[in-house]
Amino acid sequence: RKEEGQTRLRSLYALQEEVLHLNQQLDASEAQPHGDLLKLDPAALRTRGNQLCGLVSGIIRATSENGFPTAEDQAVAERALQEMRDLLTSLQQEITRACEDKRRRDEAAAREKRQESKMQQGPEVPREAPAPSQGPGGKQNEDLQVKVQDSTMQWYQQLQDASSQCVLAFEELTNSKDSQVKKIKMDLQKAATIPVSQISTIAGSKLKEIFDKIHSLLSGKPVQCGGHSVSVTLNPQGLDFVQYKLAEKFVKQGEEEVASHHEAAFPIAVVASGIWELHPRVGDLILAHLHRKCPYSVPFYPAFKEGMALEDYQRMLGYQVKDSKVEQQDNFLKRMSGMIRLYAAIIQLRWPYGSRQEIHPHGLNHGWRWLAQILNMEPLSDVTATLLFDFLEVCGNALMKQYQVQFWKVILLIKEDYFPRIEAITSSGQMGSFIRLKQFLEKCLQRKEIPVPKGFLTSSFWRS
Repeated sequence: RKEEGQTRLRSLYALQEEVLHLNQQLDASEAQPHGDLLKLDPAALRTRGNQLCGLVSGIIRATSENGFPTAEDQAVAERALQEMRDLLTSLQQEITRACEDKRRRDEAAAREKRQESKMQQGPEVPREAPAPSQGPGGKQNEDLQVKVQDSTMQWYQQLQDASSQCVLAFEELTNSKDSQVKKIKMDLQKAATIPVSQISTIAGSKLKEIFDKIHSLLSGKPVQCGGHSVSVTLNPQGLDFVQYKLAEKFVKQGEEEVASHHEAAFPIAVVASGIWELHPRVGDLILAHLHRKCPYSVPFYPAFKEGMALEDYQRMLGYQVKDSKVEQQDNFLKRMSGMIRLYAAIIQLRWPYGSRQEIHPHGLNHGWRWLAQILNMEPLSDVTATLLFDFLEVCGNALMKQYQVQFWKVILLIKEDYFPRIEAITSSGQMGSFIRLKQFLEKCLQRKEIPVPKGFLTSSFWRS
């Protein structure tokens, strides 16, 4: 065993050296040409590269204190190395694509210039219509500008592409007619979704059991489900399928459970955050599902395009459409609130039993970005006021502690500049959400404090 341990330790050191070497190559990406054309964010890749270096270093540090590394330690480090290789490959492919795009754009620009010299005026470029301010069937406000930063849309598209690739990766498992494969698929789906359904505000010890079960499933270990053992290793596409279904279920819990019971956001979010930290791909899939079901979480207001069917557009806005009937506005807002509340809880919570050395995989800086971008976009009646209230009620206290004076400047901006903009596009029948947001923020400004959200997980929760 000692010999095996020493062999693993030597292997870990060699692995660490390769990880550090690859990370240096990632760092060099800053100097790459045409960086503004990259759909991938090199800074995000470098951040992830640093996280992976920290993960491997942490394993070596821990084993030097506790003896020799285990087979599981080595497996985790090898997965980190593989992810680092994938990051570098993705970046190199993206740089090649960007250079090719630049070449094509330059050629197109040269052609345009030649054409302009022959024509006094070029053809008018058709513009996409902005999202309607009243929701489905409502009157469209032609002056409404609903722009979002290009980098945010690139990030959104990247996540959607990754989600689509994941679906393709388990296509055979989904479409198989073989009864044995169908049974494996059903067992894996239950093993992924049932534990998430069991998350509630009861004792923290129960939550740890649920977390460990999900982590074990994603790590390839057998877990008990329906009285028998299930593992992602039963099918080559098992892991892709479980990762996708698990992410989908977390978002569905926001849409349904959190929408009905606001306090449920915190236990669900802390498990999601912990799983995200250990299995980053699940986190990306959570974001992809969340953005698709609730585009306002990007934030993104989908544009109505000429020739688009109204039902398709309503679905893009997040509405449920069944048999050509659109859901009631109250139900729509309730679901959107549930998902925004879950997101606001995830960005501020860390799994308490995880590594403190790692940074949050999707922390409060993303909440700050969301808030800043929402305030740089024209509001939508009903929707913007509702979601701003939900977001600030859940993570306003955490943002206040993190950003202090800057946070209060933003709250004052909302009160002085953004309230009139919301009020101007809100009909008398939709004033409820606006009044609720206004009263909440005025009370917070008066007390100079955003209260801790109801249901926030305290240390006593974990001791129970």
